[in-house]
Amino acid sequence: MLKVEHIGIAVRSLAVSVPLFEKLLNTPCYKTEEVASEGVTTAFFQQGETKIELLESVKAGSAVARFLEKKGEGVHHIAFEVADIHAEMQRLAGEGFEIIHPEPRIGADNKLVCFLHPKSTNGVLIELTQSR
Repeated sequence: MLKVEHIGIAVRSLAVSVPLFEKLLNTPCYKTEEVASEGVTTAFFQQGETKIELLESVKAGSAVARFLEKKGEGVHHIAFEVADIHAEMQRLAGEGFEIIHPEPRIGADNKLVCFLHPKSTNGVLIELTQSR
């Protein structure tokens, strides 16, 4: 794994949370994007080499909607950048980690992404990202 690429935070409303994080981080949101495959709209902030990603559910029953219902707003996942997502998925599966989907999907920033189930990572949802 190359670096922490971003930290994902589930929020109920980007309209409320974006101004809050702009004040908190003292930097503007540089991008919003709908990720239809995940049922979310995202907002990104750059902090050094790491990004903060706010996630608002736009689809009932999406993973983020379920997270918000169960846990409320807060840290949803930590994403790590990898050079070869397929090789990393194979390595991690061989180490006993549970990969949620067998093939990477297209995520925010048009990156290949996959997630490791929190049951296999001490309760933390881990995302792997690879630039395309």
